[in-house]
Amino acid sequence: MKKLHSLLLPIFCLSIVLDWAFAQTVEAPFPSAPPDPNNVFSRMFPDLPPFSEQTDSARRAMQLLGARDGILNAQDNMSDPVQSILNPTVFSPRNADNPQMPAGMTFLGQFLDHDVTLDKNSLLNENALPEQTQNFRTAAFDLDSLYGDGPADSPHLYETSTGRIRFVVQAIPDSDAVSRRGAVRDDVPRNGAGTAIIGDSRNDQNIILSQLHLALLSFHNAVTDHLARQPEYRQASPDRIFNDARRLVTWHYQWIILHEFLPVLIGQRQLDRILSQGTQFFRPEQRPDGRGMTRIPVEFAVAAYRFGHSQVRPSYRLNFGPTSGSPFFAFVFDDTINPNATDPDDLRGGKRAPRRFVDWQTFFDFGDGNVRPNKRIDTKLSSVLMHLPGARLPSPGLPFDGLQSLPARTLTRHVNFGLPSGQAIARRMNLRVLTPAELGDLSHLAADSSHTLDTSTPLFFYILREAEVMEGGLRLGPVGSGIVGEVFVGLLKADNASILNAAPDWTPTLPSARAGQFTMTDLLRFAGVVPPL
Repeated sequence: MKKLHSLLLPIFCLSIVLDWAFAQTVEAPFPSAPPDPNNVFSRMFPDLPPFSEQTDSARRAMQLLGARDGILNAQDNMSDPVQSILNPTVFSPRNADNPQMPAGMTFLGQFLDHDVTLDKNSLLNENALPEQTQNFRTAAFDLDSLYGDGPADSPHLYETSTGRIRFVVQAIPDSDAVSRRGAVRDDVPRNGAGTAIIGDSRNDQNIILSQLHLALLSFHNAVTDHLARQPEYRQASPDRIFNDARRLVTWHYQWIILHEFLPVLIGQRQLDRILSQGTQFFRPEQRPDGRGMTRIPVEFAVAAYRFGHSQVRPSYRLNFGPTSGSPFFAFVFDDTINPNATDPDDLRGGKRAPRRFVDWQTFFDFGDGNVRPNKRIDTKLSSVLMHLPGARLPSPGLPFDGLQSLPARTLTRHVNFGLPSGQAIARRMNLRVLTPAELGDLSHLAADSSHTLDTSTPLFFYILREAEVMEGGLRLGPVGSGIVGEVFVGLLKADNASILNAAPDWTPTLPSARAGQFTMTDLLRFAGVVPPL
């Protein structure tokens, strides 16, 4: 049996891990969410054994599996970001498009992750226990990554010059010169050093995610102004308008999760089953003292929800450029670029320059023919993720310790947290188990002396291959959709303020293309971040 861990050089240094109704009014402020030592992670399948021994040699094996020259690399042609999009059969023959998902779903998924999980303390190359690992986000889709601890405790996020409590946004100087029809574009607020002043710094990892964060800031501001114009709010206090605006923003956001994001990701039938029958394996309240606290399972946070890494394209058309000019195409990351460049030719975050803004028509379907797809969920990840920037100069949300492959970092954490194999979880969930033949490219690999990886597969790899084999990469397979669906629905059901509990018959009230519905394109339009082309 050939061992991966016999082939790898000594491991790299340690690192800190980098991953509500419209008419109703509430005068009381939303509760702030300071770090709670009891807000820790959990296990969905606590009695299942780890897929491998929790040793340094197993970590080395996982890092080789996820390495730049490993089997997960799609081996994209990285010579031309434009041809990467226009001619994918030549430039990315192993990295197929997903015609059923627009490119923006990848970054919406990343934003959702940052709204419910943040592990600041576990170390890259050390074993960890979920129940001793603090989650610095509230385990709820409540937009604490956007609102922070509210205006009283996070005043740096807000401005009140209009007499209303609104988020700070900043115009990008000279953006009108490189934007269609001379539209001025905005950015998240930044200090003099260019550091984003936002509720979660990870949302400045790349321009697209940063601009999505900006879109949510602008959405809140637009809802605030919308409420202030209503007759019933003419005498309302700024606090009342803020609280009602936040509730309205949050409920529309949760509607999108339930009616747009989850159906395309896990399938409407799977979603309906979980909503009607409840969660079978995810138990949100897992606190020994019986008081109950919603906790995120590591099977979700460390493995299953990392599926989105497979959806990332090598390059994107960020915007269409000026009316008489050319669009801005770029690779997501390019570590060969000078990290000190003020306007690098990739889409890393942490930079402000006139052309660093998003035209959302590429990322969501506005019906104008400009939308582009994301990549399929499979075991081929875009090459841009195999060598992330950050080692030469720290960059927001990116690793700086030398281990720059994103899948290698993910797989290492499988060992650290002792995650079960995909096969063991499939059996526990009474689902079809992938055969060794369907995992044949792992048959010669092992993380320890007891198993080869085709029979004891890391959950992340298993979920990607399951989607590839059973769903053609168009959506998650049974295990992946079961874990992700149960956690999403479970979190919403555990939150007393969510639409599933506080207003189960509620439908969206803001203007939309279809009355009673609300999609990401409706949100972006209402937020005022989709200037006409």
